[in-house]
Amino acid sequence: MAAGASKSVAFSLLFINLVMYAIVSIISGWALQYGIDNAYEKASDEGMPAYLFPIYFPIGNMATGFFVIFSLIAGLVGIATSISGITNVLQFTRPNLYSAATTSIVSWALTLLATGLACKEINIGYRSSNLRALETFTVILSGTQLFCAGALHAGISSARN
Repeated sequence: MAAGASKSVAFSLLFINLVMYAIVSIISGWALQYGIDNAYEKASDEGMPAYLFPIYFPIGNMATGFFVIFSLIAGLVGIATSISGITNVLQFTRPNLYSAATTSIVSWALTLLATGLACKEINIGYRSSNLRALETFTVILSGTQLFCAGALHAGISSARN
């Protein structure tokens, strides 16, 4: 009974994270493409600000470049983690759950990095509604990925060898 409950909780959390990481990847990919396409036009109208990131994002602030790149990386790693985690949970053996839990923690760490950059972007101010949606999904994913890692670790004790 307990093994079935932890299996279903981990599976449902992994599926929810898969969908949310796909949304984060789509929004951050769009933001990166928008920044690349419109950087030249926007930069030619105004003086180019001197900062470290090579892509000028006309839809955000100085932290937008780093936030978009790290959220794209976290989204793609999260998709891979969720897909492999779902296959590992379906097999439900201890070695497979250890593998899923480890990759889940790595994905959570990258999501926390993107969340920290989202907090910095919120602190600086001025951003478009698309970036606000990306920030919201990133913050929510940092919590759900933590619960997912916890559910995978809890399922290890009830899994078969």
